[in-house]
Amino acid sequence: MKHSQYELYRNTETSIFEFKSNGPNGEIKKVIIFSPTQSKEIYNLAFGDLIYNAVNKKYAIDDSIITNNGDRNMILATVAKSVYIFTEKYPEKIVFFKGSTLGRTRLYRRAISINLEELSETFIIFGAIKNEFGNVISAPFQVNGDFFGFIIKRKEL
Repeated sequence: MKHSQYELYRNTETSIFEFKSNGPNGEIKKVIIFSPTQSKEIYNLAFGDLIYNAVNKKYAIDDSIITNNGDRNMILATVAKSVYIFTEKYPEKIVFFKGSTLGRTRLYRRAISINLEELSETFIIFGAIKNEFGNVISAPFQVNGDFFGFIIKRKEL
């Protein structure tokens, strides 16, 4: 990616990544999780701030927080780096992701569009749309497409 990236820490399965966003609002721990879906070849990418839920006494990802730490592009580049690492270890896996809001999904589409040439060297990229039955299906990625989410598959060498 064209932007600097944060240092990523990952678990041994390369399915959970952590990094720290640094900016005017301090140091904020971010987490990226690749989790299997009902279809064993498709993994969902979840991303957000790591927060502690005192009621449940558990940590959780909050994907709705807007931290405004002034490092959006660096964060997006870091998330993209995790996809490179995950699919390098699991090239047969397909990654699905979407924003927690329509605005974030559009942000992801813009980030993919800006970096499409570079990303397309390694990945096949699709937009996810819902058909008339409400099922999510893939469609060719278009820079101005109206997508529900995104589907990425590492190209075979």
